[in-house]
This record gives sequence, structure tokens and C-alpha cells, in this order.
Amino acid sequence: VACSSVDEALAAAGAGADIVLLDNLAPQELHVTAAQVKATYPRVMVEASGGIVLGTLPQFLGPHIDVVSMGCLTHSAPALDFALRV
Repeated sequence: VACSSVDEALAAAGAGADIVLLDNLAPQELHVTAAQVKATYPRVMVEASGGIVLGTLPQFLGPHIDVVSMGCLTHSAPALDFALRV
């Protein structure tokens, strides 16, 4: 479940979500929210997402973050023009 606040994340985990995706949170807020989710629901997986690029990745890693999604890997990938003749 995609969440943008600690209240949404706790509600989603409490409703039975297996994975809580914390979307577009600043690193400080992300870590506080993830810690609260893990303290209350230790088996829920916490995913960080939104605006994360290779240069800022270390700021989003932490003991309560299980998965990091980086859209820049697909949004900014260069195209390759090729042809196949059979």
C-alpha cells in the first residue's frame, strides 16, 4: 500500500498490508515513519520510494527500510535503436 504519512502507513499495516510503500518522504521523515511501522508491525515490509536517485540513495538506506524503489532506473534510461532482420 502506497502511503505518504505515518498515519496512513500505520493504518495500512494495521489493516493487513504486507508491504507499506513510503512515497515521497524526506529521508528524516522516512526513517522516523519506518521505525514506527516496524515497532508496531515488525513483520510488515517497508519500502522507500519517490525521488530517490543514485546520488541520494545512501540517505534513504537504514535499519527499518527493507526495499528501495528507484524510478530513475526506468524513467531516465536512454533508448537504443536497433533492428532485427530474419
